Amino acid sequence: MRNYFIIDNDSNAIQNIKSVLEDYYEFNCIGVSCEYKEAMNTILKESPDLVFFNIDNFKDNPFEFAQELNLFNEDFPVFIAVSYSKDRIYEVIKSGFFDFLLCPLEELEIRKTVLRVLKKIPARSRKNICLKSYKDYQYLKTDEILFLKADNNTTDFYMNDGNVISAFKTLKTFEEILPNNFHRIHKSYIINKNFVSRIQYGKFTCTIKRNDYEVPFTKTYIDNIESMNRALSEYSYQSLN
Repeated sequence: MRNYFIIDNDSNAIQNIKSVLEDYYEFNCIGVSCEYKEAMNTILKESPDLVFFNIDNFKDNPFEFAQELNLFNEDFPVFIAVSYSKDRIYEVIKSGFFDFLLCPLEELEIRKTVLRVLKKIPARSRKNICLKSYKDYQYLKTDEILFLKADNNTTDFYMNDGNVISAFKTLKTFEEILPNNFHRIHKSYIINKNFVSRIQYGKFTCTIKRNDYEVPFTKTYIDNIESMNRALSEYSYQSLN
């Protein structure tokens, strides 16, 4: 999941950006503001991956905002400059902005920028996953997910509290955004190694602690099983059974 933030006071531009990004499951809007302090505070607090920044909002020196942010935030977001003029494109490039959009914003140009971001900027692993359905937003903590199971074109999340939550997306969608403690072990399963209590090569199963789920794995993903086994076997001893 890639979170994005918009710094703008033009309602049409804001809606145009949101409308295009709603077509991409990877993106989640965390807010909109044209106030310097509010925008700075939100970005420092939420660490979005992407910021659409209308540089006309801060006429004196809009680029100081990005420079100041870089002093405080190690996870510096990708900045997309937005403006009604091309006069400051040189400054946009020198300041390290990823792209520039000229107002009034056109859907095609926004979409091109979004696709460039998806291609060139890898998503950061998130502690939360947002499942969106129309205007319903559900947030799952990744450290509470036991495993994911594919069911045709939907994915079921098996949670630590016993709940099973479904999302209308494929398993592949989530494989690309989960933290590295999640491993694909089957065409239909991704497992959180932090909840694995046992790997049985003879039965081709991984046992999940607390509820004793037995999740199957296949030879196709044996490298992932071996990687998980090495990580979990830092101190290993021979058992009696």
